[in-house]
Amino acid sequence: VYMMDRYVVGGFYRVHADRGVDENLNAPGSSYVPLAFEQSAQLPQPGVKPGASVPNRFYMYGVIGRLAMLAASYELEATDPDAEVYE
Repeated sequence: VYMMDRYVVGGFYRVHADRGVDENLNAPGSSYVPLAFEQSAQLPQPGVKPGASVPNRFYMYGVIGRLAMLAASYELEATDPDAEVYE
């Protein structure tokens, strides 16, 4: 997932046609497929009854992306050799 600030702006799925569902995709022959949506899923469709437009699927990716950034920041802070110690 690619993010700018807290907004999802795109992303890719990693796929490998020769691998099973339980096998590692990190092997020669893997490729990347862009996140594809049939319609724009960023904003409600104008003129459509509320709740009837396509759901904002980027929201789900944004939540996962923000959680991943939060986890990475905690990990970086915990492993920083020059961190200040507050007691």
